[in-house]
Amino acid sequence: MAEVQSRIASRSYLPGTRLPSVRAQAQAMQLSVSTVVEAYERLAAEGVVVSRPGSGFYVAGPVAPLALAKIGPQLDRQVDPLWVSRQSLETDATALKPGCGWLPPSWLFETGMRRALRTLARMDAPELTEYATPLGHPGLRQLLSRRMAGNGIQAAPEQIMLTESGTHAIDLICRFLLEPGDKVLVDDPCYFNFHAMLKAHRVQAVGVPYTPNGPDVDLFAAALKEHAPRLYITNSGIHNPTGAALSPATAHKLLKLADHSDLVIVEDDIFSDFEMAPAPRLAALDGLARVIHIGSFSKTISASLRCGYIVARPHWIESLIDLKIATTFGGGRLASDIVMMALTDSGYRKHLETVRLRLAHEMKKTIARLEAIGIKPWLVPQAGMFLWCQLPDGKDAASIARACLKEGVILAPGNAFSQSLSASNFLRFNVAQSGDERIFEVLRTALHAS
Repeated sequence: MAEVQSRIASRSYLPGTRLPSVRAQAQAMQLSVSTVVEAYERLAAEGVVVSRPGSGFYVAGPVAPLALAKIGPQLDRQVDPLWVSRQSLETDATALKPGCGWLPPSWLFETGMRRALRTLARMDAPELTEYATPLGHPGLRQLLSRRMAGNGIQAAPEQIMLTESGTHAIDLICRFLLEPGDKVLVDDPCYFNFHAMLKAHRVQAVGVPYTPNGPDVDLFAAALKEHAPRLYITNSGIHNPTGAALSPATAHKLLKLADHSDLVIVEDDIFSDFEMAPAPRLAALDGLARVIHIGSFSKTISASLRCGYIVARPHWIESLIDLKIATTFGGGRLASDIVMMALTDSGYRKHLETVRLRLAHEMKKTIARLEAIGIKPWLVPQAGMFLWCQLPDGKDAASIARACLKEGVILAPGNAFSQSLSASNFLRFNVAQSGDERIFEVLRTALHAS
């Protein structure tokens, strides 16, 4: 029943679709015929399907509303990517959030934001009332072009289009390049909202195991051959959730493999300002031939301010502009003005230096506290906020997360990040959100009780 309902929810089965015969379904799912008959009859009793004597069972009713949580295997809510996000976003200020993916409010560039807002309040009416141009703020695009050149990415301002956020950037790229049923490679583990986004576009994610140097190159090659994927979505610089960095050797091998396929690579560079030393950028090595580079400012300036960007081939940008107009019409002019003022504020560079030093300090403290209760990092990141940690043998991250949630501590279990659900004994910790000693007391109690 759940299998049929999932296919209806994902719109694989539209109204009027004939279900597989009971014998075919029984064989496909390795069940008895009587079990399938019982499931079909119950679905018919609920009005989900209708029986046509002599013909079979058919999907009933209007097209089902798209329900992302129903697409794919039904996950424990504690490891469902959408639920993990909602837990972090909906809780009040008293909750402890070592599993969330952003800095505490006091770590962000609030003073620069306030200065920018005061300046904007005194500007002419068009800055406060008009739509942005299709590409977005010219000055900000010029600044981004110069900043990216520091990482070896040569992109003219005309190759940069501003978006509402990094998530919006990925959504536009998926609309541009994917059709329902396409295959998309993701790292395993990867940022859990990639899974949710791909579900929304009704494409199939294929996980490739991630190593301390990047994706496993041999398994990446095998996935290319077996699945002929359209996209590969990854983090450059600092990887989410592992904190690893792509090595030069792995980067070159990935691009060599991509050259012999139809693969397009989407490189999410959202954590670049946290790096101590820049890792290789696929967009720099590739010259933006088959790599699309994206980013945003929610991790360093303000999560309340939504502004991202896409960097790509000029003719792709032309088509993406049309998609942007079709889906959002004008971009956020106020947001891009504030980002521009914050990035060029005299205090921004010092602010980032302080954040990087604080993260390095909290990284050491968090590792020591976790190791004291038997939780070990998969690797020690060179920079950033994330620690990908393995629990003691026999401990299940989802069970630990449930227990800790009851005590007001929100964790991020490993399988929320894993397409293959092979990370049940891992947790991702945000060191910037792990300063409260109560987190480790609650964790210790949960580990002993499980």
